[in-house]
Amino acid sequence: MRMDGFRKRLFDATLAAAGLVILAPLLATVALAVRLALGSPVLFRQQRAGLHGRTFTMYKFRTMKDTRDQEGRLLPDEQRVTRLGRFLRSTSLDELPELVNVLRGEMSLVGPRPLLPQYLGRYTPEQARRHEVRPGLTGLAQVQGRLRLGWEERFALDVWYVDHWTFLLDLKILLVTVWKVLRREGTTAISEEVLVEFQGTAAREPSRAADGRLLEHPSS
Repeated sequence: MRMDGFRKRLFDATLAAAGLVILAPLLATVALAVRLALGSPVLFRQQRAGLHGRTFTMYKFRTMKDTRDQEGRLLPDEQRVTRLGRFLRSTSLDELPELVNVLRGEMSLVGPRPLLPQYLGRYTPEQARRHEVRPGLTGLAQVQGRLRLGWEERFALDVWYVDHWTFLLDLKILLVTVWKVLRREGTTAISEEVLVEFQGTAAREPSRAADGRLLEHPSS
């Protein structure tokens, strides 16, 4: 049965609120560790594009130092990620503050990952349909391959999700996400959103069809 937007929002808010309460000791521990290792601020804030392309502030635990070169420019990410930061990213603990975004209605538990606002003008009309739903803490593209996928493949999966999302599909993606996080599968010390900047699709045509069949194999 297809879940309408109201029920999806209720599901998201309920689980996000419960998660923040249950995980409060863990959140406090991680926040203290970040404060001791990196100082203030504890949270990393960045503008991302959400539902209908509206921007919002996304929260994560800080994982990098603000080290700069002699000309005042930030060093590459791989030179600024700390040992603690690598651990937080490999376990996805740095993503937990996004539960606040879910509770506030800016994100969903499941949906296309929120990307930088500068990408909005680079999508094809088909790719831009990923913004017809709230962005997710996890999503179909993340459990289907994440870093192994190119941008066009990720966007095709995002649009497939927009057209086919159901309550059962969301549950399946959440369960596979937990499985992959526990196995640290597809994780990295470098943020997936900044590995390769999306410059736009050369052929301005809709992406090829995508499907969710790999979800049947969470161990793949």
